Amino acid sequence: MKIMFDKEHDIMRITFSEEKYDVSEEMGDIIIDRSKNKKIIAIEILNVSKKTTIQDLKEVTVGLVS
Repeated sequence: MKIMFDKEHDIMRITFSEEKYDVSEEMGDIIIDRSKNKKIIAIEILNVSKKTTIQDLKEVTVGLVS
């Protein structure tokens, strides 16, 4: 998984897989890229700096619950 913030375009992209996406579903400022079998490939958040602070974007924590 990769989490990237593009400051120039104000987009955060969370990539779960490097495979090609087949369809993009737009829900306001959120775009979900899916494969042919509906697997989530990536999630993009547009205008992300209007929804959180730059400091919060610098402090990303990832945890796994088993």
